Amino acid sequence: MAIPEDALARLLTWFSPAFPVGSYTYSHGLEYAVEAGLVSDTASLIGWIEGILRHGSGRNDAILLDVAWRAQRDGDADLLADALDWGDAFRGSSELALESAAQGRAFVEAVRAAWPEPRLDALTSLASTRHRALSYPVAVGAALAIAGIAADTGRRAYLHAFAANLVSAAVRLIPLGQSDGLRAVAALEASVRDVADETGDLTLADLGGAAWMADLCSARHETQYTRLFRS
Repeated sequence: MAIPEDALARLLTWFSPAFPVGSYTYSHGLEYAVEAGLVSDTASLIGWIEGILRHGSGRNDAILLDVAWRAQRDGDADLLADALDWGDAFRGSSELALESAAQGRAFVEAVRAAWPEPRLDALTSLASTRHRALSYPVAVGAALAIAGIAADTGRRAYLHAFAANLVSAAVRLIPLGQSDGLRAVAALEASVRDVADETGDLTLADLGGAAWMADLCSARHETQYTRLFRS
């Protein structure tokens, strides 16, 4: 299905590396994985990110995004509150919690500055009232619904940006050449598509993960001696 021009422009803006959410400062534990020798080349990088997409934060973020999108579309305040609760709690380490919360807050602030919208104000008020951080996927899902952008399109754009940001971090950390980085992004297209398709219409009961090593590396990163990234 064709994407309306306005929606396409909005997506390109929101998921551009230049959009001010600070994504370039986070590696999602990849920095420690490189330090420990778990990720050392293009092949191991692709396998690492595929694991996170299919079995870790990638899949869970796509579910949270979709639930928040449906809740915002339907005006279901209870479901939106539940998404806020789970989005805030379902993180494997303190740095992953920071990564999601900081980007979620920055995303909403940037969107509100350029596209003022009372429903985004209500979302931040709901998070504040419940004493919850506004996680990145929940913020994006609600904003997509408010903008009238389809959830399946939004999930795919979100996951592509998520994967591309990890590849960008790896290009700096391993280091990889730009061509190898592009090869990694290309190789991850199928996983991005599959996870985006599989997570449509799932519920909060479907949250779960098996990317234990990624979570462990994130926890180990908290005490890593030399660090370039915040996670």
